[in-house]
Amino acid sequence: MIRIGLVSARPVLPALVEHARELLTAVADDVTTADTSRPGWSGAVVEGTARPGAAADLDLALTAELRGPATALAVDVAVTAGPLAADGVGLLVMDVDSTLITAEVIELLAEHAGTREQVAEVTERAMRGELDFAASLRERVATLAGLDTGVVDAVRDAVELSAGARELVAAVHERGGKVALVSGGFLEVVGPIAEELRIDHVVANRLEVQDGRLTGRTAGPVVDRAAKERHLRTWAAEDGVPLERVVAVGDGANDLDMLGAAGLGVAYCAKPVVQEQARAAVTFPRLDAVLGLLGG
Repeated sequence: MIRIGLVSARPVLPALVEHARELLTAVADDVTTADTSRPGWSGAVVEGTARPGAAADLDLALTAELRGPATALAVDVAVTAGPLAADGVGLLVMDVDSTLITAEVIELLAEHAGTREQVAEVTERAMRGELDFAASLRERVATLAGLDTGVVDAVRDAVELSAGARELVAAVHERGGKVALVSGGFLEVVGPIAEELRIDHVVANRLEVQDGRLTGRTAGPVVDRAAKERHLRTWAAEDGVPLERVVAVGDGANDLDMLGAAGLGVAYCAKPVVQEQARAAVTFPRLDAVLGLLGG
């Protein structure tokens, strides 16, 4: 099976769906189209059975053909094939800050320390890939030294899920898949969110605390770019899910390795360097549009 998923914040033009159908009809049999729209986004799927002898990289070729016209019409596109198209998502791995949730937690903490502007500038550069993540994390966390741990509770209560986050997690679970969160943020905030959403795997940095106050350091190994990919591979192996059925979603340069390791990497409202390198993207703030890229 080979599938083309199209999603947009506004109606997907029938002409683009027909163009996708024509491209797929040239290389596949039994081609069908369907509407996959949900509240908050518009979507369409075109799918068929690739003919014997079709090129192994047919999905990449179709993506290249469609991305230009789709982008011109503000439509996001993904082409999936093989086990992911046939059997669905076995494991969904997501970044947290500015992906599963709408904010960067460290910036919310820094607001209480009076260092938000400084921290936000460093975060932006790190997410664009201009700074080493571990070094930038140390620099940012250092500005939090002396904060009462009650601030963490206040920030946790203020965090909001991205639109469609709950729906995406529920849909993957309903279809028998697992969901994981891997975060360069902090377990003190990520943990309760994971518990509420019944997330299957979670890993994040930890804030060091002494005498009820933040020390300005993290405890334990830093969850950086390499660690995110390593955890993705470990969870897939533990769950018996081939990498071809893993979907990863993230927004920053720290996510690039895990996006590349997954069967489908999706850049979500991402920095330009991530959008350029990821196989697929959702460019508008509706996380469950990832479902549309996969066929609804």
